[in-house]
Amino acid sequence: MNSKPQESPLSTQSDEPLTSISQLVEELKGSPTNEFVSISKKVRLAVSDVSDYATWSTKKYTRNCLEINDRFELILLCWEPGQKTPIHDHGGEECWVYFVNSKFEEIVYKKDALALKEKRRLAILPGSVTYMTDFMGVHSLQNIGDQRGFSIHLYAKPIKSCNVFNQDSEKFELVEMNYDTHIELT
Repeated sequence: MNSKPQESPLSTQSDEPLTSISQLVEELKGSPTNEFVSISKKVRLAVSDVSDYATWSTKKYTRNCLEINDRFELILLCWEPGQKTPIHDHGGEECWVYFVNSKFEEIVYKKDALALKEKRRLAILPGSVTYMTDFMGVHSLQNIGDQRGFSIHLYAKPIKSCNVFNQDSEKFELVEMNYDTHIELT
């Protein structure tokens, strides 16, 4: 007897690559959280697919909300060359990052009672997907390329606040998260 495996009732996944923000959002909306990893691996976005949602700042990378609901948050980060995040956690949530272009570096740290210790340093090329959650440590990202960069950040449940390392005090501080823009997708 040939029986076809049944899909989750919420799942609308196909094996087709996701080549637009609207496709990605619809796939996420129609899928359970445990499928986010496989969805993130199907993303194939080019600069032309995200540039309409971009905002820029010479002072810091920008955070542009593409979708937020009770299950997930999808954000486009726009980076000038050399811009980086502070060392931070993810407020207990899972995070997948798709790197559209440029070259990035991720540094993951182990946090103990006395200090931060670098665990690994990773060079990230366009088209790569990374994953981070708090039990793995804390991290920072930096656009080390010579061009403006884009990255898409998917959080399983929105992150309202997270712990950010203050270089001056050498302590973590709870910081409320905000957006530079909130885009209404049509």
